[in-house]
Amino acid sequence: MTISALVLTLFLAWTLLLLVVMEVLRSHLVITGRIRSNGITPDNAGLSPFMRRLARAHANCVEGLPVFGGLLLVALVTGRTEVTDALAPWLLGARIVQSGIHLASTSATAVNARFAAFAVQMAIGIYWVWKLLGL
Repeated sequence: MTISALVLTLFLAWTLLLLVVMEVLRSHLVITGRIRSNGITPDNAGLSPFMRRLARAHANCVEGLPVFGGLLLVALVTGRTEVTDALAPWLLGARIVQSGIHLASTSATAVNARFAAFAVQMAIGIYWVWKLLGL
């Protein structure tokens, strides 16, 4: 397995882990009678601030997956993983940092740090597009 394939798999696994944590917590709230199952919205509105941040962290992964995962997939199917392999772990690390900050806080400092982690991902994505297109 190439580094790019491994990182794509781990990106998917991270996204799935956030979803599983959210569903376990939602299930606990329903089972303990704290909320009715039909009272849960996709954005976790009406639940704790952590649950709302968890929903957004998961949504951010889902939103980024077609772009960043798509670029990794292009490299894989075209046999050009030399373009993505070196920076793929950095992309995944920046994504996990972004999610972790999102889960921890919405303070101005945290939002700025979260954006910095996303900016790293964007810069890597732009570089990959440039290289994959042979520019």
